[in-house]
Amino acid sequence: MSPAPGAEAIEGEAAAGGPSERAIGAGFRPGSLDALNFLLADVRGALGPYLNVFLVTQRHWSQTETGLVTTVAGLLGLIAQAPIGAAIDAARQKRGLIVLALAVLAIGAGVVFAASSFWAVLAANTAIAVVGDVFGPAVAALTLGLYAPRRLARRLGRNSAFDHAGNVAIAAAAGAVGYLFSQRAVFLMVPLFAALAAAAVLSIPQGAIDQDRARGLGDGEKRADGGPEPSGYRVLLRCRPLVIYGLCAMLFHFANAPLLPLVGQKLALSHPNWATAMMSSCIIAAQLIMLPVALAVGRSADRVGRKPILLLGFAVLPIRAVLYPLSDNAAWLIAVQVLDGVGAGVFGAITPLVIADLMRGTGRYNLAQGAVAMAQGIGASLSGLVAGAVVDRVGYTAAFLEAAAVAAIACGVLFLLMPETAPRKEGPLARDKAESSQPPMRLP
Repeated sequence: MSPAPGAEAIEGEAAAGGPSERAIGAGFRPGSLDALNFLLADVRGALGPYLNVFLVTQRHWSQTETGLVTTVAGLLGLIAQAPIGAAIDAARQKRGLIVLALAVLAIGAGVVFAASSFWAVLAANTAIAVVGDVFGPAVAALTLGLYAPRRLARRLGRNSAFDHAGNVAIAAAAGAVGYLFSQRAVFLMVPLFAALAAAAVLSIPQGAIDQDRARGLGDGEKRADGGPEPSGYRVLLRCRPLVIYGLCAMLFHFANAPLLPLVGQKLALSHPNWATAMMSSCIIAAQLIMLPVALAVGRSADRVGRKPILLLGFAVLPIRAVLYPLSDNAAWLIAVQVLDGVGAGVFGAITPLVIADLMRGTGRYNLAQGAVAMAQGIGASLSGLVAGAVVDRVGYTAAFLEAAAVAAIACGVLFLLMPETAPRKEGPLARDKAESSQPPMRLP
């Protein structure tokens, strides 16, 4: 198999910080985690925005019907976010959870391919939304369990980079399949990549994962003779920066989630024979930017802090939304989509790190991830219905401007209320000592 787009850039990050001694001793190879991130992007990328375009242009559903399927599935899926996060915290078999979720995802994609009724597609999309809650928190948990805290920023950046490389690969493959066969055939790619992703996660040795550190509780080997228990669930509400970040995430995704589907629909209506290929071009354009952005976030997050990077990512979104209505030219729309690589690239790479900062020592890392993902899901799910209704009644330009206004509010909230979460800068010896002796953060 030839190297994925951007793989050469990613390889340079490998030497920056390897896995923990426990992981190395158990036979863990970083390539397994790389492959998992790459293949999970392939599995999820074969669905996502292609479903909206497929339903509108091939099934001839209305914007409202399509938005309703997206909204209902998203709302039911987000209800499961926090419980799934708590289950990942408690589970000792995190690899098994990922394999089970992959199986359900493959079946759901098969139903979308074969069925045409509203209720069948709604049920399949809902199942896909629920099991989709597993992947992000579970992979981040595996990463925490395999890598020491001082190596986490670079490793999470590397995870995000391989995720984006996978998105580029699946967008190119989906574009080719859609052009050579049909838009419908794209959904048959999911079972193939699900099987490959299952093989990748099972190649990570179970014994390599520090289960306590994987939930943000501390080093399990140092806690062998006893240690603090996980904080109560109220830690999510008592941690004010986490609540603020959840609000920012909800607003960001409310503004960002409908933009790519709306652009895809405009391109599909203007160029029906090239719909899938153009949608793939939009995705590839953004993902090629996200890949180096993710690596840059991993390299700089400890040096410059989390908040300046987040502000950059948030500020790009309202600019992008305002630029879309300036022209209906396909080249312009695809060019503007490149900006998504900065905003979404920053958010995706740094969010697991911000949550790790806030939840370190509480044992509720994956629960917090689920809570933030729930906030994201609320924003993304409601935005599908709202954007669809605005397009049906007023038009695409109004939908883009509405998204720009919400994005500007998100940026303002982040700037005014969100504190810096990065630990204070220290020398390597002091930092290593702090990691081994500092008591975990406990909130009442």
